[in-house]
Amino acid sequence: MFRVWYSTRAFAEYIIDHTHLRQERDNGNLELSQIYESDASRPREFHTVPTHIKNILYLDSPDIIVEKNTEPVFSVEVSTEAGTGHNVFQRFARIAASVENNVPAFYIYPEAVFIMRRGTAGRWDRLNPLIFEAFEKVMRLYGIPALMYYFPSEYGRVDTPTQPGKGVILSSEPQYMGCPDPADPEMQALFQHINLVVQHVKENRPLATLINNRSLQRRRDWMTREFHQKGGHEGVWSPMSSTEIIPTGVFLEYLRRYAGGGYEFTEFLPSRQETLLYKVNARFRGDPYPGALAAIDYIACREGKTYEERDKNLAMVWGEMRLENGRLEITGDAGRSVDRFVESVQRVYQDPNRLLLGKAYSELRGEEIPRYFMQVRFGSTFTKVKHVRVYSYFCDALLFPDGALWREG
Repeated sequence: MFRVWYSTRAFAEYIIDHTHLRQERDNGNLELSQIYESDASRPREFHTVPTHIKNILYLDSPDIIVEKNTEPVFSVEVSTEAGTGHNVFQRFARIAASVENNVPAFYIYPEAVFIMRRGTAGRWDRLNPLIFEAFEKVMRLYGIPALMYYFPSEYGRVDTPTQPGKGVILSSEPQYMGCPDPADPEMQALFQHINLVVQHVKENRPLATLINNRSLQRRRDWMTREFHQKGGHEGVWSPMSSTEIIPTGVFLEYLRRYAGGGYEFTEFLPSRQETLLYKVNARFRGDPYPGALAAIDYIACREGKTYEERDKNLAMVWGEMRLENGRLEITGDAGRSVDRFVESVQRVYQDPNRLLLGKAYSELRGEEIPRYFMQVRFGSTFTKVKHVRVYSYFCDALLFPDGALWREG
């Protein structure tokens, strides 16, 4: 039995109707269920999501997860946003979470979208090619397909779009509102590859062998060519342009200001000679930074399947950073304070409607009991907001003008 977990029903129907999943549905071998993103955003429903799906949602929620007999077999993510700068990485943590659980991931994203700006005639905002390198690094480590397909658009065909909106080409069928034109060659390639996965799992073959499929290899080769043809090997692109590598001794000296002079670090952080700092001189917040952080890890730090297998420490800097005589200094206003992070965590623990673990059994309403039991098992993993979950998962440290947080081991 196949099950399609979805955030948008129209997109789920679109994927089903254009792939072999349609035959499975016609044969009564497919069901649909809605994804509830997290306990933070959907506290009344999230506890009903089975654990094998929760395992993919620990960072963020894909648009679609397809499973067969309770085993997730692929995920799909779709966006029509402009892919310049950090933006294309906004959902990369979803891709990473899927692949880290050995589930193939497909990403639909425009090659360019047409953006109108005040006082200009508009222009095509083109895709940041570094996204292809991030996908390649994930595939190298896990041996699981993570493939990209262009959302159909008029880019490269006309100077100014004839279609309404941002120049993307949507399906003309009303039941697929907002979905890509299914006749486009990019979508045909996606459908073909989804069909490969469906057939693969119907034959009870392991997902790990998909990476060797000839058609998927050709797509991977195409992604490498796109990276080079779009100048990905030339210069430094976001978010890597917002990073700086410093000696780990300088990094640890900054942490000691908050740990105290007598604090002894374990071998975990000192074992790496260098530390990569992701400099975010902005008010503490989420998108697009969580996905960009995940991409930085895979592009520049990760050598294995876990955060322990890095050749450099990975830290975020919230504020304006400078090095003066080998000493790290960070400045910034209250919006860049460590208190902003702590307040996000405190809101979970201080609100009895969010975190139920402080309640006596007699205080629980009947509908809260299964959610309480879920929190007993998972704690506040899914109850904290997404960006706090992602930062604490990927970062070895978070540095602020007035504080720091770090892990040991």
